[in-house]
Order: sequence, then structure tokens, then C-alpha cells
Amino acid sequence: MTFERTEYPRPQFRRNRWQCLNGQWDFAFDDDHQGEKANWPQAPALDQKIQVPFAYESKASGIGDETHHDTVWYARRFTIPSESKDQETLLHFQASDYVTHVWVNGHYTGNHKGGYTAFSFSITPYLKDAGENQLVVKVVDSKNTEQPRGKQRWVDENFGCWYVQTTGIWQTVWLEFVSKQHLKTVKMTPDIDTSTLGLEYELAGEGNTALSLQTTITYKNDLINQFSFTPTRTKTKLTADVTSDLTEWKVRHWTPEHPHLYDITFTLYDGETVIDEVTSYFGMRKISTDKGQILLNNSPLYQRLLLDQGYWPDTHLTPPSDEAMKDDIEKTLAMGFNGVRKHQKVEDARFLYWCDQMGLLVWSEVGAAYEFSDEAVTSFTEEWLEIVRQQYNHPSIITWVPFNESWGVAQIYSDQKQQKFTEGIYALTKAIDPMRPVVVNDGWEHTISDILTLHDYEELGTAFTERYEQMDRITDNKVSHNHGKFPFAQGYEYKGQPILISEYGGIAFETEKGWGYGNQVADKEAFLSRYHAITEAIRKHPEIVGYCYTQITDVQQEVNGLLTEQREPKVPIEDIKKINRL
Repeated sequence: MTFERTEYPRPQFRRNRWQCLNGQWDFAFDDDHQGEKANWPQAPALDQKIQVPFAYESKASGIGDETHHDTVWYARRFTIPSESKDQETLLHFQASDYVTHVWVNGHYTGNHKGGYTAFSFSITPYLKDAGENQLVVKVVDSKNTEQPRGKQRWVDENFGCWYVQTTGIWQTVWLEFVSKQHLKTVKMTPDIDTSTLGLEYELAGEGNTALSLQTTITYKNDLINQFSFTPTRTKTKLTADVTSDLTEWKVRHWTPEHPHLYDITFTLYDGETVIDEVTSYFGMRKISTDKGQILLNNSPLYQRLLLDQGYWPDTHLTPPSDEAMKDDIEKTLAMGFNGVRKHQKVEDARFLYWCDQMGLLVWSEVGAAYEFSDEAVTSFTEEWLEIVRQQYNHPSIITWVPFNESWGVAQIYSDQKQQKFTEGIYALTKAIDPMRPVVVNDGWEHTISDILTLHDYEELGTAFTERYEQMDRITDNKVSHNHGKFPFAQGYEYKGQPILISEYGGIAFETEKGWGYGNQVADKEAFLSRYHAITEAIRKHPEIVGYCYTQITDVQQEVNGLLTEQREPKVPIEDIKKINRL
């Protein structure tokens, strides 16, 4: 079976002129680091074929070698469409792990460090006037535990809850054709309290007094607002009114039950000529916390989340298709959950697009490093802030989770340097996005955090109820809630934050090879009885405002999913929904 990814890769900032570069590429391992000496940037002599965007470790790549190789090379040829030859050509990578170097027609174009963020290069100066162009990519990865790697193993075999590594290109590669002056980004900030949308425009290219930028907001093709301005700087901030008499409430809010989305189009003119047009969308949605509650659009929100690590058996971290992403979301909703905690992975932009469209809440998390050092601090900070910027406009994302279970900050309980690091990430995240709650060190040993999240894999509902009967002893850091782990690091205290059990469950069947949390169960009846008991114990607690069950699917040796790796339900979906909706 051949896997292909041909859909538009960035649906929240869409142009018509683009070209997908996924498909078969030339490929080679470079274990001896001879590629540059052998002149591969100019004349690649690569001895294998690979199906991009799937990592070589996956079956879908056509290689399926799970051995770690620290340096890999890719090459392919492409032709610029005749109608785009007078345009600026941008080369986009949605994600490549970890340090990516790029050459076009033998010319070094640039490099990017980080495995989870999208990046691009302008390659116009290096293109040929006619005929085929050559693209060569070198990616260097490592077992370094100072780089953000998430669930990717750093030893030769899988262990615990760490899986086969992902090396090289693992999301879509594509070309985009734009005018020299074009729209670079637009940051969109909804404000339901004033029924307005804040817009921060950024233009690329030198100034031009003949430019005008028109913004058109519609809902299901009905005009809501339209306005134009002459940009006098590369960056401009404006506020748009989104009230309309088309609905009795004047504004349609985005919620999981009713994920209303407004369409927005940005059209850049040079005089009377359209030189750039971008289509996007936004949701009028507010997320906040107050008096121990998480509020969506100023009303209490009880979150029924599902831990989602985003792995597939044949494609690993790369979703096999658009349909596969939609199917995961549909099954999540069908089981009665209203959100996912995307665990240790920055997901494909199209997954977030479908969450926006279908009304699935998302906690956005990044892959952790596992060692604290100056290098780790720098690498993590740069990548995390880029993630926040790139995902900012998605209404489905309601929480940022930069740290998990003290990974990468193992001494945070008492080490002030590690504590200050997490404080800094919290403050920097808030500087970019003051709207969304930030969870610092999900699970335990929180420093500054907008939500108190606790991980607890207790098997018995009665034991869970007993443990949290005196919640003040936990919030006061007088007792641990998880094998010696306290809710707060030393020097920090509870300040009335909402409390959420952000990992629990993890039930596995006795017949399965692999592991789950606690004792494995013998049959579906035992599974549902245990699931009901622990979930009900959480739901009945008056101070707990949500939960996150581990997890949606099995992942390699971890077999505690509600679904198998092939997405087959282990117990009837309607039975899970019934328990979640009680």
C-alpha cells in the first residue's frame, strides 16, 4: 500500500498558487558523514527511494529501518509552472526533525533547527530560467537528550512509554508562489466581550504607496464586515467589528457543540491589480479561568479530554491521510469526549483545522527534552515560542502545555534554576498569548500555572474518592498524590486555580502484549466497570473541573488505548460515551 499526502498543508492561511512536493524522492543514509565531501549538495548520488513525508523508520516511507541514523539525505527535481515564473517562490517544510539543511541547484539556501515547527525559504534567486530544478536536503538528528524529542527514544530499543524515533522530513514539503510584496502573517485575536476581532498584519517586501489591503469577513457567504487601508509600515494593527443583524445574538460564538467559524479573506492591491490573496477563518471564542473554574465564553466548561499521542502503526508520527485525522476526531467525539490533550507532539496543521471545524478542544503540548542545560533551555525556548506563534489562530486550542511530569527539569522540586526556567516560559507564552491558560509542568511539581493538573493512575474508584476527600491537604502540598510527587514545587503554593485530573486510567487487557497502568483486566465487562468507577469518582468531586483519560489508541508497546493501533474499538464506543455523559 502506498501512502500519499496531497492535501493543502496550511488551511488557515491559504493561497491558490502552490505545488506539493510530497511523493518519491531519492534518499541515502550518511553514517560516515561523507555526503558533503562527495559533493552531494551539487550532484547527489543517493542509493535509495523514500516516500515523503514519511520518516525512514516507518513502513509508509518504503524503507522501514528503525535503526538510528544520524544523517540522512534527500533529493528530487521539480519544475516551476510557467504561470508562476514571474513570482517569488517559497519552499515550505511543515516539519523536519531535527537540523535541516537545504540546497537548490547546488546553492545553499539555509537551515532550520527544531523537529516540530514549520519553516520556509525564499528560493527565487537559485531557480533556473527554464527546465528542472534540483532540491537537496540534509537532515541531522541525534540521540541528544538536550534537544526537544518528546516520545522519541534515545536508545536503541523501545522502553517504557518511549517509541521509535522520527528522523528527517515527516510533514509535507511544498512550494508557494507569491508576489514580491505579499502578506506574511496575520495574527487574529477574538474578543467576545466587545464583539471584535483584533488583527495584526505583517507584510513582506519593500514599501509601496500604491498598496492597499482589503479585509472581508463573511459567515456562510453573508457579508459581516469589509474594510481597506493603505499600509504605511510592514506591520499594522487594526480592530474589526463582527456584529451583524444576521443573527439575533449579533455574533456567533465558537463552542464544541456549535463550532461556528467566520471566513476571512485578505486581498492586497497594487493600484487596481490584485497581487496577493489569502483566505482564512477564525472563531469568536474566549477561554479564561476564574474562582476555580475554566470558562469558555464566560461559562463554566467541564472538560472530558482524551490523551492523544498521534501515532499510527505504518506512518508513526505522520498522519497517513486527511481522512485518518478526521476519523480519530470523529471517534473521540463519538466516545463522549469534548477534547484531546495532544501529548508530546505538535500535530499536523490539518488536524487542528479539523478540530476547529468539528468542535474538538485541544491542549497543545510540545516534545520534551530530558536533560537540563544551557543548550536545552535555548533550544526549547526558541522552538516553543515558534509553536505558540504558529498555532495562535486556531480556536480549538484552549490550553498551552510546555512541560510535562518534570521531563527535562528533573530537579524542579527544589532547583531554583529549573524553576526560573519554567517561570520564564510561562511569562514568554503569556507575552505572546495572554488569552489561553498555561499549564507549567503538567501532572505535578507546578511552579506558576493557570491550572492545577494532577496525574493519578489509581485503579479503584473508592481509593480515588478517599484520596481526594481532603483536597486541601493535596493543594497545600502536605501529601503527595502520585508516588512521592507533590502538586507544587518548593516555594510555590495553590492560589485557587481550577483543578483537573489530566492523566488517569490507562487500562489494558490481559490478552495484550505490552503494558498498561495497574492490573490488566480480563474482559470488556471488567474494563467498563473499572472505567466507570474511576471516571465517576472524578466527576463527583466538586472541586475537579475535568479529566483526561489515557489514551485514545495503543502506541507500539503501550497497549492501554480505547482503540487498537488500527483504530478498532476494544469496547463498544457507545458504552464509553454513556459513562462520559453520565
